[in-house]
Amino acid sequence: MKKSILCIGAGYVGGPTMAVIASRCPQWNITVADISEARIAAWNSSDLPIYEPGLDEIVQKVRGKNLFFTTDIARGIRENDVIFVSVNTPTKTFGAGAGFAPDLQYWESTARAILEHAGNDKIVVEKSTLPVRTAEAMHRILDNNHKKLHFDVVSNPEFLAEGTAIRDLLDPDRVLIGTMPGPSGNRAGDLIASIYQNWIAPEKIKRTNVWSSELTKLAANALLAQRISSVNSLAALCEETGADIEEVAQAAGMDHRIGKAFLRAGVGFGGSCFRKDILHLVYLAEQCGLPEVATYWRGVVEINDYQQRRFVQRVMNALFHTLAGKRLAIFGFAFKADTGDTRESPAAAIAKMLLEEHAKLAIYDPKAMANARAELASYGDAVEFSNSAAEAARGAHAILILTEWAQFRDFDYAGFYQQMEKPAFLFDGRNLLDHQMLHKIGFTVCPVGRPTLSV
Repeated sequence: MKKSILCIGAGYVGGPTMAVIASRCPQWNITVADISEARIAAWNSSDLPIYEPGLDEIVQKVRGKNLFFTTDIARGIRENDVIFVSVNTPTKTFGAGAGFAPDLQYWESTARAILEHAGNDKIVVEKSTLPVRTAEAMHRILDNNHKKLHFDVVSNPEFLAEGTAIRDLLDPDRVLIGTMPGPSGNRAGDLIASIYQNWIAPEKIKRTNVWSSELTKLAANALLAQRISSVNSLAALCEETGADIEEVAQAAGMDHRIGKAFLRAGVGFGGSCFRKDILHLVYLAEQCGLPEVATYWRGVVEINDYQQRRFVQRVMNALFHTLAGKRLAIFGFAFKADTGDTRESPAAAIAKMLLEEHAKLAIYDPKAMANARAELASYGDAVEFSNSAAEAARGAHAILILTEWAQFRDFDYAGFYQQMEKPAFLFDGRNLLDHQMLHKIGFTVCPVGRPTLSV
């Protein structure tokens, strides 16, 4: 009989992770369970609930063979000995720690469901991003049972970047497996490691204690976000001094101690992880009596928010200090390229600030239009959801590049310019385009951290 895995949670982490495991481990049967009937129906259809390059091809190859999707969580718990938990852990919006602490109600209800339906010993794997010592809390809940069952809790955090998740799963920088002390915890860690060893070199599989594993996930996202906020703070200085952030970042990144990754100036970071994980880290530091540490990490988020406000103010200043009634073409609404995810998207935050100034927005994104409609549903006729970039640019006073889709480089900007109000502005919030070419066409070009090219 095949070995079997259940993953509870069919979102951006659970679905792709289990698809890759199924494709690389034919000796395992993988079941992905979720309470959302619509989401499971989408996973079982030709129109998957998330867009990720390479995901559809993998799912098509293994679905119905050793990868299955279901809403029957109770049955999955009964029938599988290894259970990955990949449920949502959003930031609390109520009570103590609101705005900073993680909301663990879904995690705890999942732990209690495992306890209720389990009929034999289980290995429970934390895949969700969780605060330090959560594994210990889960272990206490599961071990406090009258069934005389034994549960091992393993931390195996994900390090996926949306848009490259499949590549990150197939060729990761590392796989982290944190275990509780003792022989039983070590055996559980060995089993989880053996799954990844089907396609990942042993030297990339790092074993730690469970608490180091939990904290590493928060630390990794915080350090990456810190680099983005750092380069954006320097971009503000560049705009005031005449320096060029591209030249500054490139020269600084040539130092091997610094490196060039995550040193591109833009409109800030987004997605479901960075802000949430930094705020969780802030809360953890405060709970540990480390206010200076909390203040330091809070500053990373504050710089990110400042960068978005500063970008909107730059648009305001350039467009003669008023946006009321002006049509602005928004190119890109996803928080990054190669995904349709708009959670914490800088584009969404910027769009709302522009709408507060009574601007009229025309939005185009290759993959995020459905989420954009949901995000801005309350703004009515002030927002147009365009079928093409050309449609969005027609009659616009300015184009705003807010997501770094590669295809945006190939658009007919000369054609757009002819259809726009004059003077025509282009605000490149991702420093994606050829600014000299745009300037020659006739645009006033406003990059991030570089001098404006005025007409």
